[in-house]
Amino acid sequence: MITMQNVRKKYKDFELELSLEIPEGRITGFVGKNGAGKSTAIKLILGLVKPDAGKICVFGNEGGELPAAVKQKIGVSLTEAGFSSQFTVEDVWHILAKMYPDFQKDFFDQKCEALKLPRKKKLKEFSTGMKAKLRVLTAISHKADLLILDEPTAGLDVEARNEILDLLREYIAQDEKRTILITSHISTDLESLCDDIYLIHDGKIILHEDTDVILEQYGILKVNEEQYRTLDKTAVIKVQKETYGYACFTNDRRFYQENYPQIAVEQGGIDELILMMTGGYR
Repeated sequence: MITMQNVRKKYKDFELELSLEIPEGRITGFVGKNGAGKSTAIKLILGLVKPDAGKICVFGNEGGELPAAVKQKIGVSLTEAGFSSQFTVEDVWHILAKMYPDFQKDFFDQKCEALKLPRKKKLKEFSTGMKAKLRVLTAISHKADLLILDEPTAGLDVEARNEILDLLREYIAQDEKRTILITSHISTDLESLCDDIYLIHDGKIILHEDTDVILEQYGILKVNEEQYRTLDKTAVIKVQKETYGYACFTNDRRFYQENYPQIAVEQGGIDELILMMTGGYR
């Protein structure tokens, strides 16, 4: 579906260097701090910016701007992009109907009603949540095989986030070959949705792991100086000094629970993964 081989993009004070593969039928998450390179990676995949080196392949198409036939297969929701604030949902409906031969008119109408998106109201009068729901609905309304979503739930309350996540789950359930690439700062969204996670830091992938493995096997050991000195560090992948001793990030939580019952072992989720691996755990 998507491959990036030794792709590099250099800016004045930042360089992105990525190799990854996103197969058909997967929900993949990009995580990392602001400025890590997640949005740049998405723009490279979409052909919105050109790489300085390396190869990008999307639906078998290599390099450059994506041809119209490939664009028809992709649904996109970018936080900084959208329709004119002077448009209404009805205007959006007509634009989509012209852009996409497979635009699902009845589906779009039904979801607008279910999501309480008024057809006659101008988008400038929409709340943040309404705009976010419309962006995602637009992306899934033409039977796309691939969704690319940049922070689709950012700044939303729990109810609006759940409505968007339900839309995405429904979209996947309709065809198991469909694929989603999503970025988010909200770990619970990714933990409940994604099959695998790429952690991007300072323009590089520093970890790629299945979400289930992160939740079931990763963890944080909190140890004092003496415990750290005698600790088997074979399964420790990151260590940070703390006032009490050390926080140790492990990809084998059970090993330490079984062999070191005297130390504190906490479950590690995506938040802990990001914080520990990028130097921000507290």
